[in-house]
Amino acid sequence: MPSSLLRRSAGVSAGLLSLALLPLSPAAAAPSREPRWATVTATAETPAVFDDEADGNADADDPALWTSRTAPGDSVVVATLKNGGLAAYALDGSLLQRLAVPATPAGAEEASRYNNVDVVQGARIGGRTLDLAVVSDRGRDRVRVFAIDPRGAAAGAAVLRDVTAPGAAPVFSASEAAVDEQETAYGLAAGLDARGGVQVLTTRRHTTDYAVLDLVAGPGGTVGYREVSRSSLPAEFTLSTGGTWSPCEEPGEGPQMEGTVRDPASGAWFVAQEDVGIWRLTVEGGATTSRRLLDTVRGFGVPATYDAGTESCEVSGPDPGVGGTHLTADAEGLTVAPKAGGGTYLFASSQGDSTFAVYDVSRKARYVGGFSVADGPGIDGVQHSDGATLSTSPLGPDFPHGVFVSHDGEETPTVAGADGEARVSTGFTLVPLERITTPLGLRL
Repeated sequence: MPSSLLRRSAGVSAGLLSLALLPLSPAAAAPSREPRWATVTATAETPAVFDDEADGNADADDPALWTSRTAPGDSVVVATLKNGGLAAYALDGSLLQRLAVPATPAGAEEASRYNNVDVVQGARIGGRTLDLAVVSDRGRDRVRVFAIDPRGAAAGAAVLRDVTAPGAAPVFSASEAAVDEQETAYGLAAGLDARGGVQVLTTRRHTTDYAVLDLVAGPGGTVGYREVSRSSLPAEFTLSTGGTWSPCEEPGEGPQMEGTVRDPASGAWFVAQEDVGIWRLTVEGGATTSRRLLDTVRGFGVPATYDAGTESCEVSGPDPGVGGTHLTADAEGLTVAPKAGGGTYLFASSQGDSTFAVYDVSRKARYVGGFSVADGPGIDGVQHSDGATLSTSPLGPDFPHGVFVSHDGEETPTVAGADGEARVSTGFTLVPLERITTPLGLRL
């Protein structure tokens, strides 16, 4: 959700302090050449969805891409709409399918709320090969799994089918009653392991916890999951200028993570801790074997205190000047692109200033440039992006060099509701990838 540094107050558990005292440099490694900037426009967008009762409280959040091997122009954007469910869009932005969230179980307070989504193709589950969309259901603390039907995609018919195992248990909550506390599955990414199975990393709302899961075969062709490991990121940091710092959060909350992506080239996970910065994690077996903070947000290290009267954080001391220079909190959606000759580019949404930062993470993280998506002919730009994804594959005549897809947190023009007030509207935009990579000099 759109936010800023002056937002919440820290709630750091003592158990995290031993993990958190990590000396940090002020920002990512200095680039070997002058960073570049691009202002680009989109060529397609999805219809706006509306966060009100008339539209099922739909709130666009996170996109993923399913790419057709036989008809690239028929590839599909799969996207979460929170309480509004899950949607599938063609590359021209038109709606192919919208799936509502399941009914709220009897006795439960919280309804399903689809937060993040990722797509894996060619997954081996229970002796079958499947293309899957994997979704974090933050309302019910589950991971939901949907089979993708390429025939439906080509015909504009049903693309997605819920195949979640009926006995899927909460990911983080110890009981169904605890689900209602809403410290639940939040950010999510998925990827294939060496044997073609699917591994999922999901973060926990309002905490620094994350879990790694394996997808497993369930009864009757369904798909479930089992936990492989669980760990936490720091909530407190030692500054290079001395002393410690924690991001300001609402009472009882920690600095959560949401944007997450797996790098197919290295097997590493990149995780955006909203008020802190971007981490690189490696997970092997049942343990996190390494973690490194690649870059920090501009407000990193700035002291702030939660004001109960205004329900916001107020700066309470001087800026020590140790924050990064490329990201304005929240650090949000992450996606990756393969670099020519090996290595990876990481794209990161800087939600606080509606821009994107690009890093070469082949070795040390090096900032190579940034971009924004501005208003274009008949299509508005991107504000406060939450999630993003891309493909470098040729996807038909409209996207011959690939596509970049982003959440747009403020669809315009606005539409008035029955009460005459502007409806809260969001959606997704599609940008030909070369409009970004060419001016930034990215070698794909």
